[in-house]
Amino acid sequence: MSGHSKWSTIKRRKGAQDAKRGKIFTKLIREITIAARMGGKDQTGNARLRSAIAAARAVNMPKDNIERAIKKGTGELEGYSLEEAIYEGYGPGGVAILVEALTDNRNRTTAELRYVLNKHGGNLGEAGCVAWMFDKKGLIVFNGAEVDEDEIMEIALEAGAEDVKGEDDQIEVITLQADFEEVKKSFEEQDIKYDLAEVSMIPQNTVKLDEKQAQQMLKLMDALEDSDDVQNVYANFDIDEEIMDSLG
Repeated sequence: MSGHSKWSTIKRRKGAQDAKRGKIFTKLIREITIAARMGGKDQTGNARLRSAIAAARAVNMPKDNIERAIKKGTGELEGYSLEEAIYEGYGPGGVAILVEALTDNRNRTTAELRYVLNKHGGNLGEAGCVAWMFDKKGLIVFNGAEVDEDEIMEIALEAGAEDVKGEDDQIEVITLQADFEEVKKSFEEQDIKYDLAEVSMIPQNTVKLDEKQAQQMLKLMDALEDSDDVQNVYANFDIDEEIMDSLG
């Protein structure tokens, strides 16, 4: 994902990527499994599991798949050993990249990500080299054509949101991680639909890319997200709308 000010541009591309049904199912099953392992199967007290199940239902994952993933996480069914891993590096133009992965073989995943980054004009860095450039925040995104911006702002700020930004065809509500669930609940109680609601890594600033760098960076994002082990990719780049349009 890019900086939150350009979420829609990159997320649309990611949506097309995730349309590969089998791949998105694999990623979500892994996330459900580890969320259940870490926090138990009770969704009431496990926000991560609740969020993962909501994402699975949004792409029409069968109930049986969800239940099996939960049981693997809690040990009720034999599963495979997964561990969380964070990878940091750089992309074209000096873009900072943060990758969240779930892997059963860290050496394999490290080698794969190093190859992908090198192939697309980037490189894998040391732990801590870019993580400080991102803040973990709640992010709720609305289609600007379907909601009233003044209403969104009023509800968000009353519920304790940190910031509300309107840009192009979207409205973004930023919250502290601790306030995310409460703010999201406020919109749900008003039956206001959002396009995305997740705890995300928001970059503190962004790097503007020229056309060549933008093309390289988008190919790199696609390649990283194509890995079964990769759950989320965050990067602090910005692309002008004219360049984005020229790239299709």
